[in-house]
Amino acid sequence: MRLELVTVPGDPERPNEDWASAALPASGQGGALVVLDGVTPPEGDDGCVHSVPWFTARLGGALVELSYSRRDMDLAEILSASIGRTADAHRATCDLSHVRTPQATVALARWGERAIEYLVLSDAVLLLEGPDGAVRAVLDDRLDRLPPGSLVSAEAVDGRLRNKEGGFFTAAADPAVAARAVTGSVPVAEVRSLVALTDGASRWTERFHEGDWTALLALVRKAGPQGLVDRVRELEEADAAAGRVRLRRSKTHDDATAVFAEL
Repeated sequence: MRLELVTVPGDPERPNEDWASAALPASGQGGALVVLDGVTPPEGDDGCVHSVPWFTARLGGALVELSYSRRDMDLAEILSASIGRTADAHRATCDLSHVRTPQATVALARWGERAIEYLVLSDAVLLLEGPDGAVRAVLDDRLDRLPPGSLVSAEAVDGRLRNKEGGFFTAAADPAVAARAVTGSVPVAEVRSLVALTDGASRWTERFHEGDWTALLALVRKAGPQGLVDRVRELEEADAAAGRVRLRRSKTHDDATAVFAEL
């Protein structure tokens, strides 16, 4: 099995708020991957004494552990329990009702002998490649359906639309949000590889339109996750120099994470 992971900060002077893990049991049966994109709060009070990287590390660690230890739970139940566990770790010191309380987008997959389960919440991306090379993108498109004029990232959108009906949902402090995730499963024989991405890496397709999801997965297979992120950085630099045609009001560089698992 081939398993590769890369996560690169958007700014070397700031902590990387993405978090990723891919794990295989010693028995060699099955595996799991987790990708989180921590939501950067605007300058000012977010009601929490902890950093976004603290939050994503706590949440990510719980997701990995429960994905293995609780095979009786589906991925939505695992996300719910992980959010609850993380909230319990800081509810005594922090205002978890604050709209900007630490939160993250999620891509999660788990596979065994028979099936691959998947979960996506907010603008993370999970790609499933079939034996014939066809690629299916698992997406939560709520951000794309926001009112015209809203900014197109989980970080930038008005707080009034965050974790609200008619808006979009992220993993923050409410375990019930797990029911909003896009979930499903496919027979393991129908998938030969998976790619999980934060929106800093999926820019190659979603923002710069260098190729569709099939082309992105082919790039990752050939050049690895690092090759994808390197290409995104080149495109960002070129676009910034050209007057921000694609980036517009978005960050020049965002934290970028990609995980590739070839089964």
